[in-house]
Amino acid sequence: MHSVLFVCTANVCRSPMAMAIFSSLIQGDSEEWRVESAGTWAIEGVPVSQKTQAVLKEKGIDLSSYYSRPVSSELINSFDLILTMEQGQKEALAVEFPEAATHIYSISEMIGLRYDVPDPMGKSLADFQDTYNEIERTLKLGIEKIRRLAQ
Repeated sequence: MHSVLFVCTANVCRSPMAMAIFSSLIQGDSEEWRVESAGTWAIEGVPVSQKTQAVLKEKGIDLSSYYSRPVSSELINSFDLILTMEQGQKEALAVEFPEAATHIYSISEMIGLRYDVPDPMGKSLADFQDTYNEIERTLKLGIEKIRRLAQ
């Protein structure tokens, strides 16, 4: 089974979006996947933001039953691949969980670049849509690398 954990800050915008988008991209895949998300500073049990839900609903994705959770050693070490939204998150996780450092990348590295996916929290619905589009583009372009690294 392949496994990928998407990580952002609060686990209410970007990483749940990435989890949902990636899950839709691999739907019908012949290989089994475990796809989840968490946050570096997440508070347990917070629902996905209303604007995230609105953007996902437009795409036919329902995350109304998803609730945030923080990263933990058990969680990090149970995944083959961890993809962060920001370089700083990647660096922080590698320091906190050195045993998993070789499996932690920023999502932009999946397409050979190094940049942060902007956090839309507190911004307009259009910013959330832009974030969705950026994550979707990156995951579509990087899917083969993700497949390789998640084995």
